[in-house]
Amino acid sequence: MSGSDDQPSPQESGGESDAPTRHGLQELIAERRAKAARIRDLDESAFPYSFAGVEPVAEILPRYEHLEPGQETDERHRVAGRIAARRGAGKMAFLDLVDRSGKIQLHARVDVLGPERFGLLTSLDLGDLIGVDGSAIRSRHGEVSLRVESFQVLAKALRPPPDRHHGLTDVETRYRHRELDLIASEETRNLFIDRARIVSAVRAYLDASGFIEVETPVLQPLYGGALARPFTTHHNALDRDLYLRIATELYLKRLIVGGLERVYELGKDFRNEGVSHKHNPEFTMVEWYEAYADYEDEAQRTEEIVAAAARAAGYEGELDFSAPWARVGFIEAIERATGIDLAACGDAESLAAAIRERGLDVKTGGLWFEMADDLLSKYVEPSLLQPTFVIDYPTEISPLARQHRSAPALVERWEAFAGGMEIANAFSELIDPDVQRERFEAQRRLEAIDEDAETMPYDEAFVEALEQGMPPTGGVGLGIDRLVMLLTGRDSIREVVLFPAMRD
Repeated sequence: MSGSDDQPSPQESGGESDAPTRHGLQELIAERRAKAARIRDLDESAFPYSFAGVEPVAEILPRYEHLEPGQETDERHRVAGRIAARRGAGKMAFLDLVDRSGKIQLHARVDVLGPERFGLLTSLDLGDLIGVDGSAIRSRHGEVSLRVESFQVLAKALRPPPDRHHGLTDVETRYRHRELDLIASEETRNLFIDRARIVSAVRAYLDASGFIEVETPVLQPLYGGALARPFTTHHNALDRDLYLRIATELYLKRLIVGGLERVYELGKDFRNEGVSHKHNPEFTMVEWYEAYADYEDEAQRTEEIVAAAARAAGYEGELDFSAPWARVGFIEAIERATGIDLAACGDAESLAAAIRERGLDVKTGGLWFEMADDLLSKYVEPSLLQPTFVIDYPTEISPLARQHRSAPALVERWEAFAGGMEIANAFSELIDPDVQRERFEAQRRLEAIDEDAETMPYDEAFVEALEQGMPPTGGVGLGIDRLVMLLTGRDSIREVVLFPAMRD
């Protein structure tokens, strides 16, 4: 059978997509709204409640790569999506239809559709949504296409889509109106498909490893599990303040006490802190806890889970996620980067003096653990490009971690870094209720010294849970947003969050 001639006309038609520069947006919306009314009057099949049996474009195209240019088939397919371009004139037209998976060319002819239906199809605007039934062909120019045999108008776009060639160049618009970014950019659509694959890979790994997924409260009577400031709200019926959780840790460890042994939760946490390229106040974390394991076991599990996520995303970058990852001690890492020996600067005054002596960009005058943590964040973290565990932290920074079995001044904790940022945090969990009570009391004393310090509140319900007896446990918190940044090569967390927090 002979194929079509898909020579485009000299000017690619966009309907009235460029009208805002001529008439203004409101006039264009009014024109498109009037078109929608005419379509309703002329076509009783328009704007249906459903359009069943749609096939993804990406599943159709590979099936016909074997066709010769100009060859047609009788094999019919049903597709649906947005009109992204229109070409041609007279009795023949070519339209590009885009769905989530890709783009396919539609070939419409007046002798197939009839003058009235052909006229309706070619009068549609860029951005309109249509459903099409057609037969597969390969055009004379070699493009796999569908010959349009019938179609339905599914939805009218009253606003024009972003320019198909230049997309959205304004970053603010991309973040505030992500729907426009997704319409304009196949790259953005693929990014969030990759994000979904990464999340699925994390879940699949944990499910296959015998963990059960659980849900714990997002609104909590007492926040905990991290050193961070919470968002506060008020429950009218209970007449009490509640907090958006900053972590799921304490509730999940209570489930370990209860005998669930391997649990995880993947969901949102909230921290009332600054916004930056790697911080969003609402972010996605997965935390898992495993009875009869320690932080060494969890380091291996983290290596495996990140490798699985990298495979799911098809990662081909410069980072090497293969095990084993490099390791360096917390104290050693800071001394290498700054020349400061934390072991020799055991109080706030001596540490502040050492920082000032070296002219380092770290705020002094605060608590010891705040300055130590700031040294790590500013002088160690940015240099850790390849996956690395920084291990064995001072007790003051880690009130929920178990004392190191061979270094009593330290705890068994690691943080994982890659691409110059932290992606995960883990402990051999503290299971002794008396020691945990002492650690909470120490946090209270630190708060009394500096009321602006980020400290952990005393959680008596958690201590009482530990008094029931908790098995040796390893736990990890892995940041999904930052993991997606790494595996998709993005430099800002706003790129990988569909609707990031923005200023007014």
